[in-house]
Amino acid sequence: MNHFLNADQIGRLIAGENLVISCCYFIISSVIGYGVWRNRQAGVDPLVVTVAGIFFSCAFGHGLHVVGMLGLVNSHFWQAIADLLTVVIALRFLSFYKSFDLLACFSQIFASKIELESKNQLLETTMAELKQMQMQLVQQEKMSSLGQLVAGVAHEINNPISFIHGNLTYVEEYANYLLSIVNAYQVHFPVLPLPIHRLIKEVDLDFLQEDLPKILNSMNAGCDRIQQIVLSLRNFSRLDEAELKVVNIHEGIDSTLMILHHRLQAKPERPEIKVSKDYGNLPTVECYPSSLNQVVLNILTNAIDTLEEKITQTSHSQIQDNPPQITVKTSLTADKWVEITIKDNGVGIPEQLQPHIFDPFFTTKPVGKGTGISMSISHQIIVERHHGKLTCFSTFGQGTAFVIQIPLKQNAYALV
Repeated sequence: MNHFLNADQIGRLIAGENLVISCCYFIISSVIGYGVWRNRQAGVDPLVVTVAGIFFSCAFGHGLHVVGMLGLVNSHFWQAIADLLTVVIALRFLSFYKSFDLLACFSQIFASKIELESKNQLLETTMAELKQMQMQLVQQEKMSSLGQLVAGVAHEINNPISFIHGNLTYVEEYANYLLSIVNAYQVHFPVLPLPIHRLIKEVDLDFLQEDLPKILNSMNAGCDRIQQIVLSLRNFSRLDEAELKVVNIHEGIDSTLMILHHRLQAKPERPEIKVSKDYGNLPTVECYPSSLNQVVLNILTNAIDTLEEKITQTSHSQIQDNPPQITVKTSLTADKWVEITIKDNGVGIPEQLQPHIFDPFFTTKPVGKGTGISMSISHQIIVERHHGKLTCFSTFGQGTAFVIQIPLKQNAYALV
């Protein structure tokens, strides 16, 4: 009995041995790979990945040896291929281990780039906010200085005007006495001496008697007008009302309109801008009067600017058919909020620009004619300081309306 194995049997035994070894290597590499995958969040150890790759390459090489040993294909060819691929794959994983430091360096650089971009974006946002705060501080300082100047000028004007206005009453009374005496002389002494008669003709006594009361009335009217302007200036500045005050909203609006009266008047190049007031029956409102007046001033100033711009683009006949007009309407909403609507029939705002109306430094005016902060500050005053709403409605070519809404009482929002 022959106990020796032939070449075919030996090949099959070696193939089985290679198959067992290939399976073991594959199982080991799979276990290592699964462990790396499970703990990928904690980081990847390059040495572990390299070991898993070498085991996998060995499993791959022994598997190809099995194919060659079983005689399924050219044995010597596939054994050579198996050995070559085993070495190539192993070297590839070894090169991965060597290059992992470089890869980690690139990863750190990429992560640093993302972090720098994020910090740069944060810095740009912070710079924009700082710039806005600086512009707001400058604007507030200007308004404060203007308020102090206005209050000082109003005080200096008010004293002499009060003196003149008070004495005009006596001047009018004394003039009436003198005119009464002259009339009595003319009645009782119809025939006057020649020198007096000549003097009466020279001074035109009849005209003086008729015109003097008119002059005194016009002086009184002028003094009343100046006093109204002084009162409007004082109401507008309201330096003594930096804190919350209960005020009449309509007085603030009227004072602001008085300040802008010179811009509303007719000019050689355009007609008068009419202001239509539709005041509702409002109670007194708790607010910051000076800040609220500033918002109304900003909106009215923009309305006048857009009306003047439209006039330059419109024919004379079109202006007559649709004269420049600003409407100021106040009302009390159902939820007890005060609503102020300021509407103009100017050029309007294009729809794509309307979302940016309250953005800092955004303006629809030509370069050099607008800073782009008035509406941003107005929005902040209404929304942040008065806990209200400032909304813009505009139709390009037809006009714009700004709606201010503030609560009657601010106490309910003071702790928010």
